[in-house]
Amino acid sequence: MVAGLIEKARIAQKEFEGFNQEQVDLIVREIGKTVYDNAEYLAKMAVEETRMGVYEHKIAKNKGKSKVIWNDLKDKKSVGVISKDSVTNIIEIAKPIGVVGAVTPTTNPIVTPMCNAMFAVKGRNSIVVAPHPRAKKCSAETVRLINERIEKLGAPKNLIQIIEEPSIEKTNDLMKMADVVVATGGMAMVKSAYSSGKPAYGVGAGNVQVIVDREVDFIEATRKIVEGRTFDNGIICSGEQTVISHKEDYENVVKGFKANGGYLVTDKEDIEKLKTTIFVDGHMNKDIVGQSTQRIGELSGVNIPQGTKVILLEADNFGEGEILCKEKMCPVLTLLKYQSFEEALLIAKTNLNMEGNGHTASIHSNNLDNIVKAGKELSVSRLVVNAPSATTAGGSLFNGFAPTTTLGCGTWGNNSISENFTYKHLLNISRIGMLRENVSVREDEQIWSI
Repeated sequence: MVAGLIEKARIAQKEFEGFNQEQVDLIVREIGKTVYDNAEYLAKMAVEETRMGVYEHKIAKNKGKSKVIWNDLKDKKSVGVISKDSVTNIIEIAKPIGVVGAVTPTTNPIVTPMCNAMFAVKGRNSIVVAPHPRAKKCSAETVRLINERIEKLGAPKNLIQIIEEPSIEKTNDLMKMADVVVATGGMAMVKSAYSSGKPAYGVGAGNVQVIVDREVDFIEATRKIVEGRTFDNGIICSGEQTVISHKEDYENVVKGFKANGGYLVTDKEDIEKLKTTIFVDGHMNKDIVGQSTQRIGELSGVNIPQGTKVILLEADNFGEGEILCKEKMCPVLTLLKYQSFEEALLIAKTNLNMEGNGHTASIHSNNLDNIVKAGKELSVSRLVVNAPSATTAGGSLFNGFAPTTTLGCGTWGNNSISENFTYKHLLNISRIGMLRENVSVREDEQIWSI
């Protein structure tokens, strides 16, 4: 079955290879615009099928991610000669990779197939999507709507395909047969992608550590943290997890959280109940992923007040000694205190070494020296500054990160890239090296001098 999809994908890709930049970009635009125009319909499907996340937030995600990705891609060259360097005399020519195999998660079943399709098509590749079984209907409907629209623009038939009845076996077949694999999802799937024998781009686990520096507006900082942590009920991998604030500011930080919808659980029995509900045998409980604070309270037997946006839990320790310092894909935040900025960095590094190394960290600070210090000290591929991490680490109109749904974590996270995955990773580049004229060649003694 998968072999048949690959064969059709190769035929479509060969035809598409002859399209010019304008034709390619019209199709790429239409992929994003289809999701933008059907944002409400697809959000409703996703919530109903996956039973996780927030309808309004999925609408915002469908509209926002499609818009910001197209805004980033529309002026980029990806066909033929894409650059000429007058200094090195290197001419770069972009060529397609071929067939992209894309494994997509249940947490982002609409925008991830859309995003990967936009990147693949931008490079004149074809793509076959392997959706998560729990999200197969809404992902398939997304692809169907896209194909309906791009065929009117002359796109080759089967340029974008999806496995409508996904399984582990079919996904593994796809990863072995495609020319390149993009795997967004659990670590087991990412590991399979890297073991497929084909070039692969995967993601690492998230566990965003948030440092709140001194002398910041705590109401504003906590508002942004809550906004990020609660978006789509916390299923974004770049969502805030542990907030590390100075011990002298701690009470004001807690007040800020309470003013922004946070509920601090103080009863030790309730904290223990929540711990054992969120984590089962040391692993995140799949039944709490993308659930509301009320639902988490119901599952744990803890009374959570109506209107609570985020549950706050104080930690007694950090790193391996505190399970609450691991990733929690739901609207729950862990709170920790530090005595010096160096200790804040130590706490963050220790938690990242336990889980989330290479992914993302966040800082709220007006001190550029401390911001740069955090960037130097923390083993992350991106440091989000004074913004909601969940909604900006994957690219935003207000920062320079490449808009994407796949965030590389470097060798820290056992990934091949330490940047946001984008269309350039799905291009082969031929480089023409012309002789440089009037080059002044220095003597050996000059070359070796310091």
